[in-house]
Amino acid sequence: MTELGSPTSVLVPIHPAGYPFIAIFFAVAVVLGFLWQPLFWVGLLLTLWCTYFFRDPPRITPKTASLVVSPCDGVVAEIRPRVPPAELALGDRPLPCVGVFMNVFDVHVNRTPVPGRLLEVAYHKGQFLNASLDKASELNERQSFKIEATGGKLVGVVQIAGLVARRIIGFVEVGRVLLPGERIGLIRFGSRCDVYLPEGVVPAVLPGQRATAGETVIARLDGPQTPLEGRAD
Repeated sequence: MTELGSPTSVLVPIHPAGYPFIAIFFAVAVVLGFLWQPLFWVGLLLTLWCTYFFRDPPRITPKTASLVVSPCDGVVAEIRPRVPPAELALGDRPLPCVGVFMNVFDVHVNRTPVPGRLLEVAYHKGQFLNASLDKASELNERQSFKIEATGGKLVGVVQIAGLVARRIIGFVEVGRVLLPGERIGLIRFGSRCDVYLPEGVVPAVLPGQRATAGETVIARLDGPQTPLEGRAD
C-alpha cells in the first residue's frame, strides 16, 4: 500500500509519446542557454510544461458496462443533437452529442467512453480551428472511433484537433475489445472530444461542468433518462 506523501503517490506517470518532445524542448533550452543564459531558464520552464502536458495519471473507471464516461479531461463545452461524421456510419439523423474541450493544461490522453468492441477507426483530414467552436466538429482534422457497447448499442467518439494541436495519435485497432476506461489515443496540444450517444439516451452532465477522463459519467445507456437543465458554471 502506498503511503501518503511517498514519491509514488506524488509523481505522475508520463506517457511514452511525450519523451521525444520533452527531449527536444530540453535540447533547445540548452542551446538557447549558450546564446544567452536567461533563455535557458525560459526553455527549462517550457520543458517542464511539456512534461506536465504528457502526464498520464491512473484513473478509476466504473465497471458498469452501461455507463458512458468522459473520454477526456476538460470542460463540457456543448450538449446538443448533432449529425455524426459520415465516416462513423451512424446514420444521417442527429444523435445526442456531448463535446468536451481540453485546454493545454489538461491531460490529453483519451480513454474509451464505454467498454466494447471497436468496430471502426477513421481519420479525416481537415482544418485547425479553435476546438471550442461549434464548427470545429465538422471542419477540423479528426479521428473517429465506433464502439459496439452493451446490448449492441453503438457509441461514437471523435478526437478533434484544435488551434494548436497538429497531431492525433491512436493507440487501438479495429476489432479490439476495449476495457472500461482503456486508453485509445492522444492529441497534441489542445483539442476536443465529441461523444455520440444512441438515440434516446440523455446526457447526464451540464455545459460548463468539469469532466475527468475515464471517471466522470456523462450518460447511461439503459435505465431512466432524466434531462438536466441549466449550466454548471
